[in-house]
Amino acid sequence: MRGNNVLGLVFANVDDDVVSGLTGVRSMASVPFGGNYRMVDFVLSNMVNAGMTKVGILTSSNYQSLMDHIGSGKPWDLSRKSGGLFLLPPFNTDEVENYNQGAIGAIKNITNFLKHSNEEYVFLTACSYVTNLDLSAVFEAHEASGADITMLSVKGKIPQLYDQPVVEEKDGCRLTAVRLADNEDGEGEYLLRAALMKKSLLERLVKEAYSKGYTSFEKDILMHNVQRLKCCVYPLDGFCAVVDSAAGYFAANFALLDQKNYDSLFSADRPVFTKVHEDMPATYGLGSDVHSSLIADGCIIDGEVENCILFRNCRVEKGAVVKNSILMAQSFIGENAMLSYCIADKNVSVRPGKNLSGADTYPVYIGKDIQI
Repeated sequence: MRGNNVLGLVFANVDDDVVSGLTGVRSMASVPFGGNYRMVDFVLSNMVNAGMTKVGILTSSNYQSLMDHIGSGKPWDLSRKSGGLFLLPPFNTDEVENYNQGAIGAIKNITNFLKHSNEEYVFLTACSYVTNLDLSAVFEAHEASGADITMLSVKGKIPQLYDQPVVEEKDGCRLTAVRLADNEDGEGEYLLRAALMKKSLLERLVKEAYSKGYTSFEKDILMHNVQRLKCCVYPLDGFCAVVDSAAGYFAANFALLDQKNYDSLFSADRPVFTKVHEDMPATYGLGSDVHSSLIADGCIIDGEVENCILFRNCRVEKGAVVKNSILMAQSFIGENAMLSYCIADKNVSVRPGKNLSGADTYPVYIGKDIQI
């Protein structure tokens, strides 16, 4: 299977509710991650590294930030005369209602886009997970197995997501039973919100499901057809993190402080592309103390930073102490302020002497443009 024979469909707003603070002004796809990236960067990079040349991004709300980030798609080599990157928002109130009814309604609204796409296969995915995926191997496995649908699976702690599918039984790579594990603790083999199938099959399944008032891809398409169709799983190895809550977002970012996880996600063989900002290198003042942290370009640090992730152009003043925290772009931490287990959104300003502290399971979130 050639990559340019696979159409990419990215759901930008799926699972927005699990990090409602971060997605109040943006979609899940444009949530910042890892000091220099957005969640959508990993999905798009996986696709273009596998040779895919046409991608549609389905979005329903808060997509201004996403539009600004992806632009024409040039950073991912998706600014093309043929194919390329397409933003697919709803165009009227009826369509917005369909988008809010779930993935099936969203796909139904892009019927014309699918109809006029020449690719034989479709790869559908959400943006609520980060991994460096060899999609070419997934394409080969799909063809070799003769599967109707191939899903990506991961073994580990089950994400706390709505309609989270979990593998209950399988015969080799073929799924024979799937269950939903909404808010279920524990570990197991779970399915990511990503699937590969023929475009004609997707169109037929969505048309059938939509006519019956169904809304969920996992519950109303996958589970209803797991016995009727050949549904296979492709197990992932290497680093994979699912954002299922504020604590999950926090943990996924800090997992990158482990060199093994960092090297797995940012592989030289399959680079991660993003919108490039031209900034000066980070500057460390005399007496500053920085260790076990990811620091982006343009930061100026005169205080203490430990186990943190700082996005571009952050400022930590003299005497300030920032530990176990995430500071997004243009954050300012004043003299002698102290932050611990915090997530500071873009353009946050913490005045001198302030003290904010959360926990790893419940980090303090400071909204965009807020001054404290």
